[in-house]
Amino acid sequence: MKKKIIITVVFFSLFFCALKTYAYATINQGQQYKKKLIKNFTKTKKINIEEKITNSELFLVQVKKIKKYSPFLYLKNELIYKKILNWLKNNSRIDELNQFGINLFQMKGTDNYGNVKLTGYYTPIVQARKIKKNDFKYPIYSMPYHFNKNEPLPKRKDIYNGALDKKYILAYSNSLIDNFIMEIQGSAFIDYGNNIKPTFFSYAGKNGWPYKAIGQILINRGDIQKKNMSMQAIKNWFKKHTKKEIQDLLEENQSFVFFKETQKKQVYGASSVPLIAQTSVAVDPSIIKKGSVILLKVPLLDQNGLFINKYEIRLVVALDVGGAIKGQHFDMYEGIGKKAAVSAGFYNHYGYAWVLNNN
Repeated sequence: MKKKIIITVVFFSLFFCALKTYAYATINQGQQYKKKLIKNFTKTKKINIEEKITNSELFLVQVKKIKKYSPFLYLKNELIYKKILNWLKNNSRIDELNQFGINLFQMKGTDNYGNVKLTGYYTPIVQARKIKKNDFKYPIYSMPYHFNKNEPLPKRKDIYNGALDKKYILAYSNSLIDNFIMEIQGSAFIDYGNNIKPTFFSYAGKNGWPYKAIGQILINRGDIQKKNMSMQAIKNWFKKHTKKEIQDLLEENQSFVFFKETQKKQVYGASSVPLIAQTSVAVDPSIIKKGSVILLKVPLLDQNGLFINKYEIRLVVALDVGGAIKGQHFDMYEGIGKKAAVSAGFYNHYGYAWVLNNN
């Protein structure tokens, strides 16, 4: 009998200990999240914006895609999605969002005055062939698997010089620059020619070496002014320099991205949901949760990429991430092909952002 009492006491002691630890961990996590909210956002009751949402129909399509391709993500955000859909259906006045049970948390911005960095990305269409031939001589690689975990993968320069086995080559493109842009964008449609439908190559991994932005290198050199920096400006630099000069520049970024061939017909982000142009964004997941809806005030640019002192208001969803997307920064998905490339390439500007929440 005495033995049973001792066992019972020990059991309940351990149980309450575990319960206390769990409660502490839960409260601690809640406090950490609250601190992040205080640090990165300002709760706003109302914003006086008269402009209408420019992409409301695309937003509806994006929500349907989330529901179809990631039911779990949809369920996590279902309440706020339904509130926003109800608002769009019945009103869509931005200054009356709070009347539909929708709270606004403004991003504090890179300067604590609300200025959030906005860049753009897209899905390139890369010309390539399965066999090395003529101009098609620049390898696109799959993720190497024969290296030990403790053995680092080769740096970019070494990969360019043939350090990887040919068995990892998925295809050969006709442009080293296109390969590099494909790495930056994280995926591409590969066009093999002969009227064959393009094949989607998705991100498979990196070599583990540090990423160094070539845009910053060009700014440091004085080749491009900081205020003029954009992907379009980098492409213009490429046009004016030799192949060797271009390769030397690219090699300064030791990081290298690998791909995998897929059967996908649509472009997917990190949330395993097809991306809708001008409606999905890549975010820093340590600040913004996947599936979150953001009201984004986007600067409008002219044909030369210059801000024309006008904005448009988009409803976007956090469905992707990126190695260079940190802090108060949104990377806006602009679509597929050349037109999207121009739009995405010009964006290196600042706008405003409010995360919509039902809490």
